[in-house]
Amino acid sequence: MRASSFLRFMRAAADEPPMPASTHALATRRHWVFDMDGTLTVAMHDFTAIRRALEIRDDEDILAHIASLPDANARAKRAWLLEHERELAHASRPAPGAAELVRGLVARGCRLGILTRNLRELALITLEAIGVADCFDPVDVLGREDAAPKPDPAGLHHLAARWTVRPGELVMVGDYAYDLACARAAGAASVLVNLPGNPWPELTDWRFDDCLGLHAALA
Repeated sequence: MRASSFLRFMRAAADEPPMPASTHALATRRHWVFDMDGTLTVAMHDFTAIRRALEIRDDEDILAHIASLPDANARAKRAWLLEHERELAHASRPAPGAAELVRGLVARGCRLGILTRNLRELALITLEAIGVADCFDPVDVLGREDAAPKPDPAGLHHLAARWTVRPGELVMVGDYAYDLACARAAGAASVLVNLPGNPWPELTDWRFDDCLGLHAALA
């Protein structure tokens, strides 16, 4: 998705009324979906460098650009991206409070899922690397090959159907506008973490400095 298309998507999503930002209301939720990189992990992707290596303009979405290329060119760029992302997955470190948050939700009987623009196999490697793989059913870990990439809400709809709940019962936790817009488009609650301030208030229902702050608020 190009930057201009994403801005239009966000404006449309922002037309939906925001949910009440009550911490108590958040604490009652039992179905949680997490972004991976920069949310449960310390951010390691240098997207400027990735775009430079793949000869992608700064205003273009990386995945959308590759998908638009002829097959041979797309395969070469996907192969480079896969190896780069695999190195990052093995080197992943948990974000502050991420393990405590995830394990706290599991202890409360919550269902947990992952919705990432990364590949599913790399998401599973990352969960192992940060020590919380046992908290997620692998079938609830969705990568870019399992559903249209965020901000498309298809992944959230998929998990809601699997868990036999309405999309509005889900909480999407992320660190970027794609995560928040995905939640808004699905009718789910959106939580922003690991980012100073809030650049997207029209898409954010709750904001916390980090996962540790979110964990404390739920307790």
